[in-house]
Amino acid sequence: MDKNNEPKLLYNFTDLCNKYPALTEYVFVNKYKNNTIDFSNPKAVKTLNKAILFTDYDIKYWEFPDENLCPPIPGRADYIRHLEELLQSSNQTKNITILDIGTGATCIYPLLGNALYNWKIVATDIDKVSLDNAQKIIDNNKLNSQISLRLQSSEYNIFKNIINENDKFMATICNPPFYHSKEDTDKENQRKLKGLGLKSENSHRNFSGISNELFYKGGEIAFIKRYINESLLYKNNCFWFTILVSKKENIRKVKVALKKLNATEVKSIPIHRGNKITRIMAWTFLNEEEQNIFI
Repeated sequence: MDKNNEPKLLYNFTDLCNKYPALTEYVFVNKYKNNTIDFSNPKAVKTLNKAILFTDYDIKYWEFPDENLCPPIPGRADYIRHLEELLQSSNQTKNITILDIGTGATCIYPLLGNALYNWKIVATDIDKVSLDNAQKIIDNNKLNSQISLRLQSSEYNIFKNIINENDKFMATICNPPFYHSKEDTDKENQRKLKGLGLKSENSHRNFSGISNELFYKGGEIAFIKRYINESLLYKNNCFWFTILVSKKENIRKVKVALKKLNATEVKSIPIHRGNKITRIMAWTFLNEEEQNIFI
């Protein structure tokens, strides 16, 4: 966030409003003579992202409860595009099926993956209510032949109970919970509100998200290590395992863990958006011969 408390990425609000009129009520001209919205207003942010999905990806229905995390579409699309580049570099471009871990109520990665590259996607979550909402999104966009859902029945497992013996996925995708606890989440919320010049008592819902979307015991690195350890058990079911890593200091820990498990190839892929850099960590346990016959 820059000194003007607005994202540096510019949106074409005129085009978005023309194609998605519901956004119009939230758009105004700021003191710099630019069209913008109040990025501290959760309804404005949600409507902006709905407008982007409608305008750029032909997603006509995208409804979910206000308490669920509203994902920023441009950032999520970045992950999808980088994943496509990874698959192309491995000559994996046909009959793509992706496994999305933690799809949430918004089902955002499956929607974008299918819209951009016509991928088939199996999406999972531990929260049945979230999956029920995701199913409504799939139904209303007529994507049942492309996107399917699986419930993770155990909060302690990630791939176990999800990947079946005969499953073949070209890649996994995951946006993990970042925080250790609700207290850490609340502190980050306060920091964001302060950066926006807002008082918490007036803006406590600006950054939504239910517990499993935001925090995990041990934080981001604990989740990633479990993800890595379980991935070894399914090394023949998936070509690439990938996960988003928000904290730079965790990259080295991830590489050390993968080295111990004898991953055959490990990649760190930076995602630049505004002043923020996140990274996709990608790895495979397949040797060259196994990669060539994976399909």
